[in-house]
Amino acid sequence: MSWFEVPAGAPFGTAELPYGIFSTDETPRRVGVAVGDRVLDLAAVGEAAGLDADVFRQPSLNPWMGLGPAAWAEGRGLLQSLLADESGRDVVEPHLLPLDAVTLHLPIEVADYVDFYASEHHAANVGAIFRPGGPPLTPNWKHQPIGYHGRAGTVVPTGTPVVRPNGQRKAPDEDAPTFGPSRRLDIEAELGFVVGVGSPQGTSVGVDAFADHVFGVVLLNDWSARDLQAWEYVPLGPFLGKSFATSISAWVLPLAALEPARRPLPRQDPPLLPYLQGDLYGYAIEVEVWLNGLLVSTCPYAALYYSPAQMVAHLTSNGASLRTGDLLGSGTISGPAPDQRGSLLELTWNGSRPLLLDGEERTFLADGDEVVLRGRAPAADGGILALGAVTGVIEPAPAR
Repeated sequence: MSWFEVPAGAPFGTAELPYGIFSTDETPRRVGVAVGDRVLDLAAVGEAAGLDADVFRQPSLNPWMGLGPAAWAEGRGLLQSLLADESGRDVVEPHLLPLDAVTLHLPIEVADYVDFYASEHHAANVGAIFRPGGPPLTPNWKHQPIGYHGRAGTVVPTGTPVVRPNGQRKAPDEDAPTFGPSRRLDIEAELGFVVGVGSPQGTSVGVDAFADHVFGVVLLNDWSARDLQAWEYVPLGPFLGKSFATSISAWVLPLAALEPARRPLPRQDPPLLPYLQGDLYGYAIEVEVWLNGLLVSTCPYAALYYSPAQMVAHLTSNGASLRTGDLLGSGTISGPAPDQRGSLLELTWNGSRPLLLDGEERTFLADGDEVVLRGRAPAADGGILALGAVTGVIEPAPAR
């Protein structure tokens, strides 16, 4: 039992305790934890408990995340104790702020951003769309997690408007490229794994060391201009079609909260090289895609072929370092069923099979559209864990 009562319909219970950065008119940016429909000011709680709370007075989670797993466990354990034991009421209650009375900010200072391609269903769908009649997967896909390096500077928090990008595009029936607003603006429903503890350059991080480095998880929308991407991606891959905006949730859910959601990976065949073998698991997280208030897809993260530990192991296998604040996207989460696809590219089969929403046929995003990603996972008590939502509204491209 807990003295803290979670109101019905509150975004989070006491099992999640996600971290974020908030401010008020009187308080500069600092670290908070979401519980119920409140935000707990950790700097104030730390002071009340007689602790050194300077790490919680910072404008990003990076200093806290950099302390490592022992500190993360101690901090989470203390919060759980304070919320459960009546003796914690006097320490906590004065420092609970209504969620609607604070401003939320980007929770991390993003160091590097890497986006993977870990869903076999997504990769096969994309292959079938763009390489009809050929093998759906490229020859390397089942041997290593594929990814690309994105742009850390355009990672934005939930609620930030997404401006339609301008760029070069060339349709198959056009003789030459033109420049202008993307005509095929899309979403990608993903998880983002946030690195807390870095690694030295020239070393690698094994799959079994995943939890020693990764702090937590956010929902992530990797906005994609499919027409710009299709024209530019050969031979070097995604560039301007991806770099204009990536949205993440304001709350980082600690890995510890997801322990009840661990699930075995799908069978990996052929067997992977030894550096990608070990204690491997995924998570039973479902990501919902909402377009203008209508649910269009529910994407099962447990169906992904590669584990997050394998993504970290492959990323560092050449000696590339991890840094506090690195953001590792899972790639689009798609399952085997048509209503489990995490992009409009797949849901509409590149625009050839429009969705019917409220009597209107829809393919790619229009100006004014609102996209919301919501996530949930099983909790230890049989309930539901919530991930912080990600929202973005499409604004028109700037005039040229």
